Amino acid sequence: MMNLEFFAPSILFIILLVFIIGTLLFGSLIKYSYEGGNKYKNLVKFTLYLAGIPLKLVRFFKTNFVDPKKPPILTKHKEKKRFQQFLENKREGLLVLPRYDHSLSRAVVDIICLNKFRTIHTYKHDISKMNKKVKYTKRFDNLYFQDNETNFLYKHPLIFDDGSLICSGIYSPLFKIDFQSNLQWVNDEIVFHHNKVVDHENNVWVPGQLTSNTELLKKIINAKFRNYAIVKVNSKNEILFKKSILEILIENKILTRSHIYQLQNNNDLSHLNCIEPALSDTDFWKKGDLFLSLKHFSSIIHYRPSENKIINYITGPYSNQHDINILSNKEISILNNNNFFIDNKFSEVLIYNFQTKQFRTLFNEQLKKENFKTSHGGVSQLLDDGSLVVEEQSHGRIMLFNNEGEKEWEFINKDKNGNIGSTSSISIIEDRTFINKFKSIVVNETKLN
Repeated sequence: MMNLEFFAPSILFIILLVFIIGTLLFGSLIKYSYEGGNKYKNLVKFTLYLAGIPLKLVRFFKTNFVDPKKPPILTKHKEKKRFQQFLENKREGLLVLPRYDHSLSRAVVDIICLNKFRTIHTYKHDISKMNKKVKYTKRFDNLYFQDNETNFLYKHPLIFDDGSLICSGIYSPLFKIDFQSNLQWVNDEIVFHHNKVVDHENNVWVPGQLTSNTELLKKIINAKFRNYAIVKVNSKNEILFKKSILEILIENKILTRSHIYQLQNNNDLSHLNCIEPALSDTDFWKKGDLFLSLKHFSSIIHYRPSENKIINYITGPYSNQHDINILSNKEISILNNNNFFIDNKFSEVLIYNFQTKQFRTLFNEQLKKENFKTSHGGVSQLLDDGSLVVEEQSHGRIMLFNNEGEKEWEFINKDKNGNIGSTSSISIIEDRTFINKFKSIVVNETKLN
């Protein structure tokens, strides 16, 4: 009888050798495709398919085995108070606070007067009623899970001085409600998401997701992907302009073969998470220009819609960044989620100077001391006096630092039972005319009731 024990080490060695060689070839093919290699298309495509299997499995289990109707209770700051004031400062301002309240089992939008940190108004409209008005339900993957209040999140609401609000969910129709939270209109032509911001013509720019691909995209990209776009909407619910991010990149010769290969296994590659319009001319941009944050490209695009031209393509010391703000006639701020493979413990606020083409951090040591880290989303806003507000969206925390970098106050989104819910892109309004008009609406409404 053959002695199998004699062959066992040899068989094990051969298996190990084949595994090592296979791993090296696997990695080489992926590297080759990312560097733009154009040969062995079928083999590369099969390799990228195999590489994407673990991510597909994770998404499958999340979709089918995690209850989507129970947003998580956050725990990072469970030992802290809901609100704590560290420095006295009678600020004139309104905090627009979209948040999930576990005690209500729904999301709300609170308007908070900063000088006493007191809620003066709350929006909470009928989500079920709104979703019944959606005609193109197949466009909205999340609509089934958002057919009532339990799982809906208000994403970056935009407040107007007549008390109305324009908003969307995470990926949902765009909608407008009045001061009493009555639904004014719903736009289900496009899947809307992320920030909403007013331009110099009082139109609203919103990231969107187009439901069809142009001939240009069909010709170049042979894969299923989310066709992210910039969308301009007016107050009457009319779409005035829309343009695919991938088309912009192709037409400006930014999209490479490597990016096209990546689309085979990352249909979210052109993910757009912020639009910031320029409201005036400067030496570095024109009124009507847009700054776009592309998460997976880890890049900021300075785009001119009037010419379909990318003016600047900015990469830097940031990864999966979020939330751009124009600070001056030559600077923008960027919230760096900082999702690098290494040295990714803290999120940070970066300032980019178009004149010097240099980056600097803002209050970085303070944010590290506060263990500030949001892996996704989040907001940073530099106020008129140089103070900084930051939103740690992943953990339901907001902090305000004065212009000396001292922590003025901290808010944890705790409900009446002490459970922490997420926030979803806050903002602070400092315009005094707006504030006075909004407060007068609150007073008149109180008198009527």
